[in-house]
Amino acid sequence: MQRVIWEDTPSDDVRGEAFTRELGVPPVIGRLLSQRDLATVDEARDFLDPKLSQLHDPFRLAGMREGVDRLLAAVARGEKIAIHGDYDVDGITSTVMLRRALELLGANVSHFVPERVRDGYGLQPTSIDRLHADGARVVISVDCGIRASEAALRAKELGIDLIITDHHEPEAELPEALAVINPKRVDCAYPDKYLAGVGVALKVVQGLLQTSGRGEDLLPHFVKMAAIGTLADVVPLVGENRIIAREGLKGLSAGPNSAGLEALIEACGLTGKTLDSFHVSFMMAPRINAAGRMSTPELAAELLLLRGKDHSTRARARELATQLAGENTKRQEQEAAIVTEARRSVEKDPSVGAHNVLVVAGEGWHRGVIGIVASKLVDAFHKPAVVLSIEDGIAHGSCRSIPAFDLLAALETMPELFIKFGGHKQAAGVTLEASRIPELRKRLADLGAEQLTHQDLLPRLRIDAPLGLRDISGAVVEGLLRMGPFGAGNRKPVFRASPVELIERPRILKERHLALMLRQDGRAFRAMMWRASDREPYLNTNRNGLELAYSLEQNDFRGQTTTELSVADVRMPVAV
Repeated sequence: MQRVIWEDTPSDDVRGEAFTRELGVPPVIGRLLSQRDLATVDEARDFLDPKLSQLHDPFRLAGMREGVDRLLAAVARGEKIAIHGDYDVDGITSTVMLRRALELLGANVSHFVPERVRDGYGLQPTSIDRLHADGARVVISVDCGIRASEAALRAKELGIDLIITDHHEPEAELPEALAVINPKRVDCAYPDKYLAGVGVALKVVQGLLQTSGRGEDLLPHFVKMAAIGTLADVVPLVGENRIIAREGLKGLSAGPNSAGLEALIEACGLTGKTLDSFHVSFMMAPRINAAGRMSTPELAAELLLLRGKDHSTRARARELATQLAGENTKRQEQEAAIVTEARRSVEKDPSVGAHNVLVVAGEGWHRGVIGIVASKLVDAFHKPAVVLSIEDGIAHGSCRSIPAFDLLAALETMPELFIKFGGHKQAAGVTLEASRIPELRKRLADLGAEQLTHQDLLPRLRIDAPLGLRDISGAVVEGLLRMGPFGAGNRKPVFRASPVELIERPRILKERHLALMLRQDGRAFRAMMWRASDREPYLNTNRNGLELAYSLEQNDFRGQTTTELSVADVRMPVAV
């Protein structure tokens, strides 16, 4: 097992003490708040208690006024509006949410979500042709389109008014569309640059409702769908993303929910639970994603669009939710097989594994899961990874990175290699001729050798604060709940405690995990150490005087809520 470097996260003690004093929170919560980008007590107070009223005016987004006015004009004239989505959770929730909003306003609206293998990624000229043939006068994209210049030109040729909404990185020249709504536009002064695609779509919904005088009553219903896409897309949970996630989770937990959401929640075994970011990201979202990965995203779109409480609607919702569960099981099986092949390639082939950037390829690997495989390679080897599926001489790839390596910038140094590419600093997609894979591997290897040091490739565990087991109190747990939901940009805090003793032998669960009972200063807690069965011999040998890195979890079982520990790492104290 690769050694993990523990790094203490710095804090501003003066500011932390001010937060503790002015907000009436425990000192450890004040310290955690000081580690966020919160300059004042008022900002910290808003962080702990986010509200929809804190959302920015949607018309601060460049292109929003033109886009909203054109959509409302189409509604008034009865013109056909088509929503062009994307096949991941972000794109599907965006599509569903915007369609519901337009239907509510009386629009003649349809949607199209491309299939991964048949239609490819993004807004394509062929899709514009299809929507035009279906009678669309206005096309609005969600979670895609920012680099779709050819599609925009085709829309213009056909007399279609195209509105692009997206959150991906734009090129220097924007597509020629009626409106381009993306906070990452260089000429857009919008204060929140990190919205998910569904967050940008929510701003369109907010603008539509605000202009039609229906915003305050209806917006909370749309925020629930936006929360699912936001959490699934792993955008930083700060600013508006935090408000969307927090308020959306609250609404999903409290209900009532649509028939489709209710069936999805039930299929995940979450009925009656207070939903958090884990439930959405690792239980609900994978089932929605599985539709686009393994069959057709329309399964998920149909499910999430289902409303009504009659027997036939509920039965259809349960049928679709069950079907998504089956697709997710198939996805897991395909993923496991490809991960095994990919890891073997990294570990056995020096031409692959010896480099700071991993590029693996396989004939016929399922394109629906290679993004997940790339993420697992990054987790396993702490290196950027590109996973390519080869079909008929063409390689379709998903790329994932580590914080020290800007993946999109790397790809932009070699555009001549690709048929197409795009994405973010940490995640991207590529299409290229299979014959060019060796060149791609060499070019990325050279960049990796130039830009990444040995230290960059060592896994690190950030420790946020010392917190002895005796200091875990109800007020601390409540403060942590107020700091959630946790995710990218708002990590779940990791605490340090020492010395801790193991008072029972570790129990191996499902051949992968360890169940522990830990004690310090007379205070004992149950704990889980996930995917750590290989650490059992170490823990049996070193049962006393352990240094513990852990997070706090709330476990709901048979109506009772208990606080347990989720152990990130254990070690014997390091001499200073």
